[in-house]
Amino acid sequence: MTDATIKDARERMDKTLESLRSELGKIRTGRAHPSLLDHVHVEYYGTEVPINQVANVNAEDARTLAVQPYEKDMIGKIEKAIMTSDLGLNPSSQGMVIRVPLPALTEERRRELVKVVKSEAEGARVAVRNIRRDANNTFKQQVKDKAISEDDEKRAQDEIQKLTDDHIARIDKMLADKENELMEV
Repeated sequence: MTDATIKDARERMDKTLESLRSELGKIRTGRAHPSLLDHVHVEYYGTEVPINQVANVNAEDARTLAVQPYEKDMIGKIEKAIMTSDLGLNPSSQGMVIRVPLPALTEERRRELVKVVKSEAEGARVAVRNIRRDANNTFKQQVKDKAISEDDEKRAQDEIQKLTDDHIARIDKMLADKENELMEV
């Protein structure tokens, strides 16, 4: 009974880590990476689709992304979508290729991004703690229903605490890595 709850908590905590990893990947560090444009959507025949479904996105060099649309008439729409995104980028088209130069990050912008990263990490920590609380409440209910003994509850709570500590340590490591990445010039 407790094993299923612990397994569920572990899976949910792992999903929280994946979500954080995904969110941190969207925060740019001054280096060009194709995933930078993943959340940019383009209007394609009346439907909003991710940019990587209508174009090939790759890093040309450390500071430039190259976007190559699959259809010639999409160039203007892709340029407009990148310009209106919250990334603050100015694309320029050169024939069938849209070049997206990444400006160097200023010290002030780096500090703002560090604050955003810290806030994302704190959100992940809170999510992990909420999962721990839910699991512990489940154990308490099982004791009340006489499904498990109090000793089993204590062992299960200790296991959930170890799991929580492990996941929070991993979140802190991801935060430290991203902070270092952002602050390096």
